[in-house]
Amino acid sequence: MKKILLIEDNPEMRENTAEILELANFEVITAENGKKGVKSAQEHKPDLIICDIMMPELDGYSVLHILSKDHATATIPFIFLTAKADRNDFRKGMNLGADDYITKPFDETELLNAVESRLKKTEVLKQEFGRDAEGLDNFIREARGLEELKRLPENRKTKVFKKKEIIFYEKNFPSGLYFINKGKVKTFKSNDEGKDYITGLYKEGDFLGYVALLEDSNYSETAMALEDTEVSIIPREDFNDLMYKNRDVSNKFIRMLSNDLKAQEERLVKLAYNSVRKRVADSLMMLYKRYKKSENEDTFKMSVSREDLASMVGTAPESVIRVLSDFKSEKIIEIQASNITILNPAKLEGMKN
Repeated sequence: MKKILLIEDNPEMRENTAEILELANFEVITAENGKKGVKSAQEHKPDLIICDIMMPELDGYSVLHILSKDHATATIPFIFLTAKADRNDFRKGMNLGADDYITKPFDETELLNAVESRLKKTEVLKQEFGRDAEGLDNFIREARGLEELKRLPENRKTKVFKKKEIIFYEKNFPSGLYFINKGKVKTFKSNDEGKDYITGLYKEGDFLGYVALLEDSNYSETAMALEDTEVSIIPREDFNDLMYKNRDVSNKFIRMLSNDLKAQEERLVKLAYNSVRKRVADSLMMLYKRYKKSENEDTFKMSVSREDLASMVGTAPESVIRVLSDFKSEKIIEIQASNITILNPAKLEGMKN
């Protein structure tokens, strides 16, 4: 059962609206002013919020502003209720990130259509789209929402980067968002001594460079093609349209950013506490999970330089070579030149320190 938070100061309106939603099989939480509404949203994490604009304690605009700044509530769909139909009020609400706008008085059908439409759209955007150019079109088609963004898929440019060619450099300012149509990419940071540490691995269907765009800052890492790679380039202005004019798209990238941060934290903990043997096993498993072609793939062959593997592990190439030699003796992997074939992924994943 979907949970809806209704923030409305008028007792009769609050009671009637809650009753309509409950009859439609929604769980309804109510709050009689903006301040209590914010607390309820933070406590209950509803699936959708319906909020009056003109209220004591805290008006609807302030409620939306506060919740949009909180990571835990920023992605919750938000619908305004208002007795006013002024265009400026409508624009202000949408600019703040509201998803819809219902003018009082409204009928039962209008309310339920707005609620169900918003919940359905949110669910659609949670699904995984195809990891190819068509999937990108589908993602944008579902996400854009606004008429002025319809031209975006048709206008994007593509570029092919050769193996080891730099896609963007650390400290450069981003001009757009990259989407990988084909190929593989690594991102890395370099220290003062020129040693690299790989920060991420990307493949067909992944976005690149959105963190710098979100922060409006320079790139914090360099991106390089691991093989011949084709990318679509979405101009910065179009990305900003997607992010700031459409709440669904911003929610999508917030989730992606959260997943990236979680993965980085886990890697840092492993680097700090795991042995070199365990870190090499973890890095091979990361490559296996990232680049295997199917879930049922028992063995996996990849071409990876010892320098790249050492950059992932955080140690010298010589140490990586010794561990790989041990894994080969234990029949966990096979080695032919730069190619490594994982024979026993389960043993790698279950390896202890």
